[in-house]
Amino acid sequence: MSIPGPVGHGLQLAPFRALRYVPERVGSLAAVTSPPYDVVVRPDGLRALETADPYNIVRLILPQADTPAERNRRAAETMRRWQDEGVLAPDPEPALYVYEQLVHDQPHAILQRGVIGALRLSSREEGVVLPHEEVMPHVVEDRAQLMRATGAHLEPLLLAYRGNGSSPAEQAVSGGAAPAGPAPGPGAARIVERTVTRVPLLSTTTEDGVRHVLWRVSDPAEIAEITNDLAQHQALIADGHHRWATYLRLRAEHPEPGPWDYGLVLLVDTARYPLRVRAIHRLLRLLPPSTALEALGGAFRVRTVEGPLPRALEALDAAAAEGAHGGAGPFGGTAFLLAGEGRFHLLDRPDPELLARTVPADRPAAWRTLDATVLHSVLLEHLWKVPDDPAHIGYIHDAAAAVDQAERHGGTAVLLRPVQEDVVHELARQGVAMPHKSTSFGPKPATGLVLRSLALG
Repeated sequence: MSIPGPVGHGLQLAPFRALRYVPERVGSLAAVTSPPYDVVVRPDGLRALETADPYNIVRLILPQADTPAERNRRAAETMRRWQDEGVLAPDPEPALYVYEQLVHDQPHAILQRGVIGALRLSSREEGVVLPHEEVMPHVVEDRAQLMRATGAHLEPLLLAYRGNGSSPAEQAVSGGAAPAGPAPGPGAARIVERTVTRVPLLSTTTEDGVRHVLWRVSDPAEIAEITNDLAQHQALIADGHHRWATYLRLRAEHPEPGPWDYGLVLLVDTARYPLRVRAIHRLLRLLPPSTALEALGGAFRVRTVEGPLPRALEALDAAAAEGAHGGAGPFGGTAFLLAGEGRFHLLDRPDPELLARTVPADRPAAWRTLDATVLHSVLLEHLWKVPDDPAHIGYIHDAAAAVDQAERHGGTAVLLRPVQEDVVHELARQGVAMPHKSTSFGPKPATGLVLRSLALG
């Protein structure tokens, strides 16, 4: 993903004065963090975070009140109060931040390192930051109102780029050891690997077992080495399309040069630290599974599959693999798992004639055959006629949480498989946006470790 040309034509990352929690003023750093706002499973996850610590960051990113205006007013008031009370305080000087996550996942642990900074915003036409998903206008407006009210970027976007150095293949790590492979050459990777040998600013392990470590990089020579290297690259938005669209909207509202020209990001070199791609599932709040199945007619093959959930997901993977290699045409690998009313149903082998009528033909084949494309164009819009708004559809990152909510509220969970990462990159390079909420890249940065106040620059 490198861009030829002189320094300044690619990613322009700048140091900034981070706003951070003062450890002595909170119960623990782990207790005040949160997943990104769109990953919090509401309402249960929200309540758990609110009760974890009175200063949990969820009170800023998902403030609770009866109206949007009151929610945003409350977030702004809370942020001012926390600064006045010394709960949040600015770092003494501008810096970049090296951020490490160690995920104790089975069968191997996953180590991820990247650089947090303020990135100069660029339009899609400039080809520096590549989105790959469509956005929902109401979400962008919601985030814009919150950013205006607080005057802050409360959580970093996750951006992926491919560095020029060596690519260690092994990401199985033990005790936080560096990944296998040759030492990186000059540039951002070298500074990252040098920085993690120093004493960190903070280290905490969140309830999910993920260890988070942060270091400050304030030496001008090291900052220059990072920024000069990144200026030769472009990046893919791995997570945070709505926040990126919000950054661009707010920059347009502030045409004079200033802090709105930059956005808070975490940049990860995926040549050294490959990201994982997972699916985002749909919760159809008002559509019971029995009604959904009846509306299918003969549009898909439908089979009841045995639980529990892991076993049903294995059946989904097997059906998709069988269809993809069974000579059933480009849509042979299309498959979905419906959950609710105590049962799982597998949908596959869609009707080719129905696909030809309902899937837009003016897009590349890689887009037309996405499960998310078929779900939205064929199932949601044509067969089920479910409006794409929050009252009808919830987007949930965890399959078990989606099934649980469907069971509790009488809706239908539609479980999807992850998109292959090379498909995401291919469509992004072509400038073709995938349906919104098609992918979930990770590990995602914890919210609450590093904030950017626009008043601090």
